[in-house]
Amino acid sequence: MKIAVIGAGNMGGALIKGWAKAAQRDGGNGFLASVEDISIADRNLQVLENFKNTFPGIRTFTDNAEAVKGADIVVIAVKPWLVEMVSKEISAVLDFDRQIVVSDAAGITTEKLVEFFMDVDGVGEAQFFYVIPNIGAEFGKSMSFVAPGASANTEAVENVSDLFKLVGEVNVCEEKMVGPGMMMASCGIAYIMRYIRAQMEAGVEMGFYPKDAQQIAMQTMDGAITLLRETGLHPEAAIDKVTTPNGTTIKGLNELDHAGFNSAVIRSLKAGLK
Repeated sequence: MKIAVIGAGNMGGALIKGWAKAAQRDGGNGFLASVEDISIADRNLQVLENFKNTFPGIRTFTDNAEAVKGADIVVIAVKPWLVEMVSKEISAVLDFDRQIVVSDAAGITTEKLVEFFMDVDGVGEAQFFYVIPNIGAEFGKSMSFVAPGASANTEAVENVSDLFKLVGEVNVCEEKMVGPGMMMASCGIAYIMRYIRAQMEAGVEMGFYPKDAQQIAMQTMDGAITLLRETGLHPEAAIDKVTTPNGTTIKGLNELDHAGFNSAVIRSLKAGLK
């Protein structure tokens, strides 16, 4: 399978790195035979040069139309307001009979892709997808939401899902759920970082050096995630394992509740949907 990624910024770059690492590691589970199956397009020559140096064999372009020729899956990973322009640039060379087009831009749904490619033959049966991953893709830890367009067939869904599984977990969903998924998994990364920073600040106040406080906070987060993943426990059941009557943990948990912690988290996740 050959892929083309248009846009090598923060999100596009994370995907490219994740896919290139997967191709180098094990041939991408047979999905990406080598980094030579990855084409990337970006206007920044230095960015392209960095990718070529890091992943020898990767194909780089400054021309979007040239990059997508021969690709089986085209991933548009530019800022939302640039997607229409990119669509016009590549429309003349796309073949909807065999090429899948993925929007990785927030708010650019498959309906918008249909609108942008309206003048292209075969757009009515095009295999369009709206997919939102997160920057954990660089390390194979993304949570990606894959929403097929109205005309997407089973084979296309499997191909797009398999591609994004190379960089993490995949949730195939309706387009209306991509927004909530983005808030939980993409924006959610920033919220988790903010919690870690707060835990670090508390650690420094209690006497740890910042570097040590960061290590403690990250290892604690990793331990909590691993415990839930390995045991299948509900978070509340896991919490019960470390709370004792009149103990220090329950006192801290109650302070979080008094400060409106749960409400703040829920409100932060819903804020972007308003």
